Amino acid sequence: MSTPQSTHYAAILCILQYLKGTLFHDFHFSAQSPLILRAYSDADWVGDPTDLRSTTGYYFLLGSSLIFWRSKKQSVVARSSTKTEYRVLADTTSELLWLRGLLQDLGVSTFSATPIYCDNKSAIQITCNDVFHERTKHIEIDCHLVRHHLLQGSLQLISVSSHDQLANIFTKSHPNGRFRDLVSKLQLVSHPSP
Repeated sequence: MSTPQSTHYAAILCILQYLKGTLFHDFHFSAQSPLILRAYSDADWVGDPTDLRSTTGYYFLLGSSLIFWRSKKQSVVARSSTKTEYRVLADTTSELLWLRGLLQDLGVSTFSATPIYCDNKSAIQITCNDVFHERTKHIEIDCHLVRHHLLQGSLQLISVSSHDQLANIFTKSHPNGRFRDLVSKLQLVSHPSP
């Protein structure tokens, strides 16, 4: 705010254009959708050009309905894309545990493992590997958290291609066609302006 540059102005214009284009989007909740919880987890690596921090993005679907999402900048700079992705996996796991508890309180069965779709194979391999490597010492707590709940059967990690990673909408900018495609897969409905 104290020393704005042209890149900041360009970012503000993008945000305003996004808001203008999404004014008439609504959520659609289907009564026929099964009450099965799924999560998509993604991050961009050093996506912010000013401080090189990454953006975390994840969301949860209950059946085909979007019920929870988050997009935020990570608090530290990650030295690899794997560490960035693993941090978002840990955040997603924490939210997953909370949502599973809430659903149980509401009488919705959560006995089967909840799939988390991740497009970083290295992050998935670290979770499944019992031996910590020197390169994971900075994310060791996150590793223990995710691995513990994977072994407990609370979650299941599923590799998905970057193209099929629906959480990309929360971490990266996209051309109009790809953006509309991702919005439609989130079950957002566009209504004409009044």
